[in-house]
Amino acid sequence: MADYEALLWDLLDLVGAEPPPRGERDWVHRARWTAGKAVGRRAEEGDGVQDEWFDPLVRAMILEPDPSFSRQLVEPALAAFGRDRVQLALLTHLETGAPADAAGAARAWYWSNRQFRSSPFPTSPDLSRRYHHAALHRFVADEDLDVRRCILPRLPLHPGWYPAELHDLVAEAVRIARTSDDSYLRHRVEIQVTG
Repeated sequence: MADYEALLWDLLDLVGAEPPPRGERDWVHRARWTAGKAVGRRAEEGDGVQDEWFDPLVRAMILEPDPSFSRQLVEPALAAFGRDRVQLALLTHLETGAPADAAGAARAWYWSNRQFRSSPFPTSPDLSRRYHHAALHRFVADEDLDVRRCILPRLPLHPGWYPAELHDLVAEAVRIARTSDDSYLRHRVEIQVTG
């Protein structure tokens, strides 16, 4: 959490936002919200969104442990940099990042793929397909429980979603989830397979 707080502090400075007072119980929440609002406001006004903000903003999305709160960073990033660029960065972290980064990218993907009334950027079927393929590969290859828990809810588990060469991998993902020691994975896979 200390790394995340330091990153938020740096991000606030980078985007020129006034940080909340240190030591407050909800400092992380207020800092995340303030940074996101500053980026979103600058994007909305067309007033100097800086390219150097992109990597720290993506890093903050990935480090945010609560998927509900990552929205406060993802939506402004979409407005400032576009859906494709944000999703490509998340895909890179999912495909090649350390387990914690892959899990964070999967959490942030949910918000990056939502269509909001205020978003002029449509979702890309090609990027969604690439995400599903990458997530399937990562789910099967990475034994990290957090990675699997973060990927599974948005992982289609019907072979028809994938080309024939990935059907065996889909079956393996289902087998892994069904035989996991983790009750969440066992429960979640049944919802997805039967739902």
